[in-house]
Amino acid sequence: MCGINGILHLQSQKKVEERLLIKMRDSLEHRGPDDKGIFIENNIGFGHRRLSILDVSSAGHQPFLSNDRRYVMTYNGEIYNYKEFYPELKSNGFDIETTSDTEILMKLFQLHGLKMLHRLNGMFALAIWDKLEKKLIVVRDRMGVKPLYYSFYNETFYFASEQKALFTAGVPLKIAQEGLEEYIFNRFVAGENTLYHNVKKVLPGHIMTIHEGGKVTTEKWWDLKKEIQNQPKIKNPVEWFRETFDDSIKMRMVSDVPVGVLLSGGLDSSSVLASLHHQNYKDIQTFNIGFKEKEHNESHLAKMMAEKFDYGFHTMQLEDKNLYDQLLSATYFQDEPIMHLSEPHLLALSKMAKPSVKVLLSGEGADELMGGYVRYKALKYPSLLNSIATIGTLDLFTKQPRYDKLTRYAQISKKSELVIFNGSNIYPKDIAEIYGINALPKNEYRKQIYKDAKSLYPDNLRRQALYFDQHTYLCSLLDRNDRCTMGASIECREPFLDPRLVIGLGSFDDKWLFAGKKWKFILKKAMQERLPTEILQFKKVGLSAPWGDYISKSAAFKEELESFSKSDLFQMPYFEHINIQKLVLNLQKGDNRMTPYIMPLFMMHIWMKSYAAKF
Repeated sequence: MCGINGILHLQSQKKVEERLLIKMRDSLEHRGPDDKGIFIENNIGFGHRRLSILDVSSAGHQPFLSNDRRYVMTYNGEIYNYKEFYPELKSNGFDIETTSDTEILMKLFQLHGLKMLHRLNGMFALAIWDKLEKKLIVVRDRMGVKPLYYSFYNETFYFASEQKALFTAGVPLKIAQEGLEEYIFNRFVAGENTLYHNVKKVLPGHIMTIHEGGKVTTEKWWDLKKEIQNQPKIKNPVEWFRETFDDSIKMRMVSDVPVGVLLSGGLDSSSVLASLHHQNYKDIQTFNIGFKEKEHNESHLAKMMAEKFDYGFHTMQLEDKNLYDQLLSATYFQDEPIMHLSEPHLLALSKMAKPSVKVLLSGEGADELMGGYVRYKALKYPSLLNSIATIGTLDLFTKQPRYDKLTRYAQISKKSELVIFNGSNIYPKDIAEIYGINALPKNEYRKQIYKDAKSLYPDNLRRQALYFDQHTYLCSLLDRNDRCTMGASIECREPFLDPRLVIGLGSFDDKWLFAGKKWKFILKKAMQERLPTEILQFKKVGLSAPWGDYISKSAAFKEELESFSKSDLFQMPYFEHINIQKLVLNLQKGDNRMTPYIMPLFMMHIWMKSYAAKF
């Protein structure tokens, strides 16, 4: 796990400046405090910061050169099945000189080229410079677990694990209007675009090739829709799921350093823990965030699970000044205004875990693969939403936050928009009424993913929403996990996102996901003999926090809320119709229905003040 960055001047006579490359590289020091390296040859330069997980010796140093000196690679991630390739490489005349997956990746590339990608089980973002053909190849893993950003600026291609390295190199920090619109309506920018003008992401499952003269080609090396369509029927789904999940866990325990578990106490992370115990892993440390508010707290369940399996348990709460400080830090590591609102908690949790472990397993992905969010339930009978929209005018119904959200969601009439805005907290009609913003974002990437989802699962809004989220919402969660854990120099691994599970679950009939009261049926069925009833039947909480109370009642936020109500943000043309003083006053009076409207603006205010000002 590392931070990678690079510079390719598209004019071959222009030399890469060492000082600038080092500056970019070291802006990512938190991603790799154990080692650092650079490679420069005329107009190409790679930088690397290393967090040593596999082969912690200097043999895993990067950038990594092939034995014939033709290829140079900088790579971030883990290939969990790398040892499987030893016999094949040896039989083809390659000597294995390290116990690092980096070497295996390079030699597989030398042997098979990019066809090797389909055989990798792992998470990765990598760049390879071909000295002979004078071309740079950048690749991202199937689900986008590892980030990779880039920019073309001043006839130069810059890339890095985080946007801050691009800004450090001199790429201007400028908000893109389309990105801003998507942030407001959809909570985050999906696809290759970002909040920033001229800063893009390499899409998950994609390869970009940049030739020295400036020619750029992009190809999709992994297509989930095609993989699901080509998946043979799985005969015994429960047995298949349990065996594949256990194997995924086993693969993700490959490490030369200690591995721990992010344990919320919910079904997903408890399933990870139960699999570890079933496979006789000992001395596992678990890490939990607790809340003093009972409705947000699952700590007692996490503690019960850790004790049941005789694993270590560490918990903490994040409040007041500590919460405020972690919010500022999380915003810096995130590079954009935070939107899940759990980023400070995850960062603090990772910092607590750091003295004990270098790797954390997470339950991320289970909800998007198996239908774990309550918001999917609204799509079961879309015709009922019209009735709810009418009933929703009753005050009695809308005083409950969840019902209030449902009645607002029910105002959406188009099926495509029911899917596209399913993961939002506020909806187009709300935004028009409260913000005075009427024009919807273009959402071209989201519309394309919806189109794919609709063709794969016709007339099935719930399955469409899952597929849609796997390409949008889940990507933002993975980015959050990566930034928050790497902010504390820890690697995060997601066992549910093993490609075998992602494809197999996508091919199942609805009954394996949506049966039962709380859905995720196959996971509960597979784990029913390993988990206690309290876990299997507990109401889903998730890593949520009462932010409305935090910012309006906590002394640490009092001054910030005052500053926010007078923020320069509301001088921007896009936000000029928002009466922010009124929204804040209503929140201070205890109307927590204001929270979803205030939080994206408040987090953007924090970002402008603490992040944008640095560049």
